[in-house]
Amino acid sequence: MIEDSPFVAAAPVLVPMPAERPYTYAVPAGMRVVPGSIVRVPLGPRQVAGIVWDGAVEKVDAKKLRPIEQVFDCPPIDRAMRRFVDWIAQYTLSPPGMVARMLLRAPEAFDPEPWIEGLQRTFAKPDRMTGARMRVLETAEGGLAWTRSGLAHAAGVSSTVIDGLKAQGVFETVMIPPRPVVAAPDPSYAQPSLMPDQSDAAAMLRTNVAAGAFGVTLLDGVTGSGKTEVYFEAVAAALDRGKQVLILLPEIALTHAFLERFQERFGAKPAEWHSDLPPRMRERVWRQVAEGGVRVVAGARSALFLPFRELGLIVVDEEHDPAYKQEDRVFYNARDMAVVRGHIGGFPVVLASATPSVESRVNASQGRYDRAVLAARFAEAALPDLKTIDMRRAPPARGGFLSPVLLGRMRQTLEKKEQSLLFLNRRGYAPLTLCRVCGHRFGCPVCSAWLVEHRFRGQLVCHHCGHNERRPEACPECGTLDHLVACGPGVERIAEEVVAHFPDARTIVLSSDLMGGVRRLRLELEAIANGEADIVIGTQLVAKGHNFPNMTLVGVVDADLGLANGDPRAAERTFQLLSQVTGRAGRTGKKSLGLLQTFQPDHPVMRAIVSGDAEAFYEREITERERAALPPFGRLAGVIVSAATRAEAEGHARGLRRAAPQASDLFVLGPAEAPLSLIGGRHRFRLLIQGERRADMQGFIRAMLAEGPKIRGSVRVQVDIDPQSFL
Repeated sequence: MIEDSPFVAAAPVLVPMPAERPYTYAVPAGMRVVPGSIVRVPLGPRQVAGIVWDGAVEKVDAKKLRPIEQVFDCPPIDRAMRRFVDWIAQYTLSPPGMVARMLLRAPEAFDPEPWIEGLQRTFAKPDRMTGARMRVLETAEGGLAWTRSGLAHAAGVSSTVIDGLKAQGVFETVMIPPRPVVAAPDPSYAQPSLMPDQSDAAAMLRTNVAAGAFGVTLLDGVTGSGKTEVYFEAVAAALDRGKQVLILLPEIALTHAFLERFQERFGAKPAEWHSDLPPRMRERVWRQVAEGGVRVVAGARSALFLPFRELGLIVVDEEHDPAYKQEDRVFYNARDMAVVRGHIGGFPVVLASATPSVESRVNASQGRYDRAVLAARFAEAALPDLKTIDMRRAPPARGGFLSPVLLGRMRQTLEKKEQSLLFLNRRGYAPLTLCRVCGHRFGCPVCSAWLVEHRFRGQLVCHHCGHNERRPEACPECGTLDHLVACGPGVERIAEEVVAHFPDARTIVLSSDLMGGVRRLRLELEAIANGEADIVIGTQLVAKGHNFPNMTLVGVVDADLGLANGDPRAAERTFQLLSQVTGRAGRTGKKSLGLLQTFQPDHPVMRAIVSGDAEAFYEREITERERAALPPFGRLAGVIVSAATRAEAEGHARGLRRAAPQASDLFVLGPAEAPLSLIGGRHRFRLLIQGERRADMQGFIRAMLAEGPKIRGSVRVQVDIDPQSFL
């Protein structure tokens, strides 16, 4: 074991690689390490950062041990976070080193931020006084230290004026600590005016935070009910207790509007954490979170692995969102792991959504979670009227995709100078391009998927591996010119149809593959909120918590789209997505309407959405899940085998199936080709393991992998506990 003593001879170090256990390193004389210390160690020919871990060191000949090279001047990773890493590794069947890698993603932050050279007023006086010098001296009164450029800017003078005063001894050089990335939030900055049901929910959250113990609250409120303002009261309570707070958001695009709302409530913005953050800022946020300087972080799922010093609350906004599931290297669901993090750390967790996941609703009904309900919109704004358009009775014109009923409502909305939103969860112009002469279909050369036409860019793109090519004029199969036809609509094609019907309307297309990336997307969202667009056409991005004050009509172009697959979560996902997107309408109290174009108006999902009876939908969905022993009443895990050849992938998958141990509470389905059987040139087979809720799923899979064929050649095996995607 490691002792908190300078005389330790060896220490286990977890390194950020697919290591199943910590490696043992020698501790040089005079070096002091404790569990959680971040150190630099040799690994093969490289030097890597690692974390001194818990547990006994291996019995290794001391002469064979390589020494720890450096202990970084950095707060150690606390015991709760180390337990969290171990728990995730065991639950997801991932190497602990790969989980630790997510903790160590800001290597430049392991050393302290350098202090900044500044200036401070002395008692000396300048040899002569000018207006510029007078302004500088007045600004610098009070004894505060300033940077040279900061003082010049504040006083409205050039830097040469500052240099002249320094030369005369009026200012002396001092060192200033690094600036905080954000100002400290003030819990009492702007007390909100809450509705009675909001006040009751906020009181429940404040009580849970004040108790300082683990517990989960599901904040279940209809779209526009003010859930954010309610959980801000939990944030304020945690800040009053001297705790740090983590707020998880599903999309970077949501961050900008959220930051402004947070600043209005607390007088300062939270620190951001997401993949679009510049590297230097990521390092500063990481360091200041570890030191306790940053009190609130708003971030994507990876923010769970920030080394908080005094974490006392996690809020998971839009907790139902599939974006919380990571499906790369370490497969985990950030919503579920947030609950685990709260349990290990002994603090409360809030899950917020207008359309909670079935799992969260069941946990609330069974008493594992508290539930706070906001049944009405803020300020008594009415929810939109929802209606279906039966596309069998009101079909679009030939070559079009919008029903005359929807087009008529859009025209009325334009006349009232209000906004319309058309939703289609399909990027690009068309999902398939084919030749009308020979029937050739454009497919990805390395995936079992069609190439999606992006007409704005003149490209055919694979949305799975990123392969792209120019859209040709002639068919590559038969050579015929001008006979390529786009099949089906994407948002670009809907925009083309809208412009043909409403040429004078200001139209915006919102999609994750916009040219200009996240920055342009944020500008577009801001423009829509400011009323600078008449018609918005978008993918699922538009369904995620945005507030468009003048939006009074939402049209769903293809409400059946999400139901057309064998995903056991298809009904739930469709209900959530359509409820969220129609909830963009009428949030400021204006009379609003949601229209769903469908060929299945009698489908239970459509009936539930139109009737506004979410409880009936959840009751039916929960009953069906329980009957089929699907989560949360049973357990699922996926094992995906991929290889460079189909024979390799299938052979290894069949070998794993034969090696599966006998168990009465677990059984294996497959192997079968995955629905996307080829991605990036790799052939894919899937095993699905289903079992009872209390079955030892992880032990079963470990035994199967241990007894199965050894991984050779190009074979890779990925384990997905609690899968969200079945492609």
